[in-house]
Order: sequence, then structure tokens, then C-alpha cells
Amino acid sequence: MSRNFRSDLSDPDRFIITMELVPKAESTGRSINTVLEFSKQALNDGRLSAVSITDNPGGNPSLSPDVLGKEILDSGIDVIVHVTCRDMNRMGIESRALQLRRMGMNNILALTGDYSGKGFGGQGAPVFDLDSVNLLCFFNMMNQKSEDSDHFFKGCAVSPFKWTEPECYAQYYKLRKKISTGADFIITQLGYDARKYYELIQFLKNNDLKIPALASVYLLTPRVARVMNSGRIPGTVVSKELYMKILEEWKSDKRTGYFASVDRAAKLAAICKGLGYRGIHIGGIHRNFKTVKRILDRMAEIENSWQDFLKEFDYSQPDHYYMYEKNKQSALSSDILAPKNSKATSFHKLHFKFLHSIHNSLFSINTPHAAIYKKISRQLYQNSGIVYHLVKFFEDVLKKILLNCQQCGDCGIEYPGFLCPESGCPKHMRNGACGGSRKGKCEVYPDRFCIWYLAYQRFALIEKTENMATACAPPRMWELNKTSSWINFHLGRDHHTKLCSIAGACNTGLCSPKKQTVKTDRIK
Repeated sequence: MSRNFRSDLSDPDRFIITMELVPKAESTGRSINTVLEFSKQALNDGRLSAVSITDNPGGNPSLSPDVLGKEILDSGIDVIVHVTCRDMNRMGIESRALQLRRMGMNNILALTGDYSGKGFGGQGAPVFDLDSVNLLCFFNMMNQKSEDSDHFFKGCAVSPFKWTEPECYAQYYKLRKKISTGADFIITQLGYDARKYYELIQFLKNNDLKIPALASVYLLTPRVARVMNSGRIPGTVVSKELYMKILEEWKSDKRTGYFASVDRAAKLAAICKGLGYRGIHIGGIHRNFKTVKRILDRMAEIENSWQDFLKEFDYSQPDHYYMYEKNKQSALSSDILAPKNSKATSFHKLHFKFLHSIHNSLFSINTPHAAIYKKISRQLYQNSGIVYHLVKFFEDVLKKILLNCQQCGDCGIEYPGFLCPESGCPKHMRNGACGGSRKGKCEVYPDRFCIWYLAYQRFALIEKTENMATACAPPRMWELNKTSSWINFHLGRDHHTKLCSIAGACNTGLCSPKKQTVKTDRIK
């Protein structure tokens, strides 16, 4: 193999170039041949360290990145395989990980994944047994158990392009968890705001998080820009102003529009290199590798003048939130943190404070009555008589009213500020927001707020939004489904104990943030 992504990334003097390949729903044919040809040309070009292969993008079926990745790997260029949590439960994911290791594909981009799209007979059932934080923890544990020297090299994604305070902090709090659970590199989501790109670099630097970051750079055409502007591709941000500009560029002459898009991608790549990114991740090129060459050649011509292009990538609006105050001398940000002004509604204030007080009284490991609760719970559990069923019935009714409880038996409401991640989030996220929310609204159900948007506002009431960065949640224990989570908690049967292997790893420090500033109880 002529290039190795891991070794290239370890070289501080090398600027990394990777490219995203998107297979279609076929095992042979023109699109697959194009992907294979792209990888061959990338190898011959010599500037790319790896190609990445998507895993059923948009939740729709396509050729497995594993089989295609193996073919590309054998041709001589390194591969980053996307692994998502949407389509497999934890056993399926573990089986796939063993397969990837056997095939020699050790570069992983760990993602929660888009929501399920349509397959045979209609929409597929979304799994989301794990989230991206759990997935990284899993690969990290596999590395620790393996006797092989060639371990998994694990990447994660983050979106710096959030326009509300809760979403912005939720992304970075979750990023801290991802780094803590073993992420080795970062690839950003897509946006066109230089100040937001810089915000991620500032966050990593100010929190002493030494992890290389690659910035996504995309060739925007009018069709793709329209879809991104409408919010139909989760995690991507194209403003209306930019969309109208692209329409104007392509209006009279497609060739003029094409070269304007190439120039824009090259300028953004040069800016990201100047801001301190370790590399770029090129996407949106599906027909001709010459476009990649043109972007890289143009970038090489202008990279020393990157500051001249900053104003071309300023699409902020008055209501957009930035983590850092604006630098008056440039189009970027200063190192001064911006004020936090997000507030919960009256309903959420009352709801949160009520459940928080219940936790302090009944479900804190530090409560003076913990031994009594444990004794009562043991008696109820062992007898399983009418009293047990009355308690279970009362719990189910109360939690259904307060939380729309799904009776999982392994309650995780403490993580999103006493909101139920099973009923409130279509992806059942226990470790923070996905990248798909838009203006605080859920990616899947845009008529409702993301529960992590609400969680930030609720934790802000007690000035403990940092809980969202430090309280790492192991995955749900399905063996407890439809049992009493109250009794399970007090008997030490749920995920808060070391009975779960991942919970045990987290409790011994594997998943503890390197800069843990808030110590949290097992709140319930």
C-alpha cells in the first residue's frame, strides 16, 4: 500500500486529504465501477491518504462499505469505513467489527447514523441499540482485549454549524464524550461559515483536547445546495444567501458555475488549513476525479492567501449563536466566551425541578435512606406478589403521565435532564444530541424540539449543563425490559452497576472525560 491514513495523520508536517465515496444500491454497474475507478485515480494522484465509504447514507440501502472497501484496500489505497448504529443491534455490530478486523480494515468512522429510509416493502425498522459514544467505547474495548498490534483507528463526527446555544453546546459536550471514549480523529459535518469552522479549533485548544480534525469540503451544485438549504440532509448547512449565489453562478453557463464551485471548495479548503485543521475531507464528487485534482491544485495556488477569503464565508445571521465573541479585527472569533442566555419554559422549569427533587429524595446513591430502599426493593423483588405488581402499576402510570415512559426497566432519564430518551428521541440517544437537529427541532420529527436542546435548558436551571459532558451513559439493558426500573436501581440490577460490561468499563475510567469538571450522582 502506497499510503497509510494512520501514519500520515501522525506526521505533523503532512496535510491530510481524504475523499468520500458513496456506493449505490447495486452490486455491479456504472456507479460501482465509478467508485472503483475513483479509488484507482486517487492512488495514482498520490495526494490522498484514504477514501471513506458511506454506510447506507440517508438510511437507504446501498452496497456494503465492507465488501467494497476490501476491494479498494487490496488495490493499494487506504480505506475509512463508516460504521453506523441504525441497522444492527450490538451483536450484529460486534460481528461486523470482527469481520472488518479479519479483512484488515481498521480505520473506522463511528456514527449514530441517519434515521431509517425506505427498503424492501417500505421503511425499515430503526435499531439504534447503541449510539456513537457507545460505539466508540465498544471499539476501544475491542482494542484493549485484542492481542493484535494493528488496532482499530477510530474517528467521530461533529457539527460546528449549530445556530442555537443549546445545540452548539450539546455538540461540543458530546464531542468531549467521544474523545474520552477513544476517538482518534474528527471529521466535521458540512457548513460554509469560517467562524464556525474556527470555533471547533478554539474549543479543542481551550479544552486541551489534542485530537486531529479534518474539515468537510463539498462541491456544491444547485441541486445539492437546494436540498441542503431545505434541511433534508441532516447535519449540513447551506444558507439561503449562499444558495441564491450558487443559482446565479450556474444560471447562464454550467461551465462557469462548475468552476465557481471548484473555486469555492478550494478556498474553503485553504481557509481550513490556515485555521489549523489537520486535513480536509472532500465530498460531493461522483463523476470525475479531475474535479478533485482541480480543487487540490487551486488550493495549492491560494493557500498562503487564505485570510483574503474569510469574508466570502461569512453567512451568519443576527439570531445565530457563537460560543466565542467576534474578533473586531477579523471575520473570526476572539477567545472570549459569549454569554449564555438560553432559558427553559415555565413548564420545563416545573417539570425538571419536581423530578430533580424526587431524585434527591429517592434515587440518589448518597441518600441516607438508600439501605432502607434497597431492603424494601429486595423484599418486593423476591416475593413478586400482589404488592410488587401494585408498585409496578403505580410506577408505570406515574411515569407514563410524567415522561411517556416506555417501561424499559433500565431508566436513563437523568442524562437528558429528566426527559425520556426512549419516547422522546427517535434514535433513543442517551449520550447527547445527534448532528441532525435544525434550529432546536428534531431531525426526524421537525414539529418537536430535540430532547437534548431541552436538556441543556433544563440543566441550565441548576447551572449544571456540564453534566451533559461528563455523565456517560452505557446502552440500555434489554434483559430488564418491562420490569420495574425503581426496583432495578435500588437492587443494583440496571446499567448503573458493573453487571453490564460497558458500564463496568465506564465506571473504571475508560469513558471518563479527561477534563471532568462536574461530578454527578446516579440521578434518577
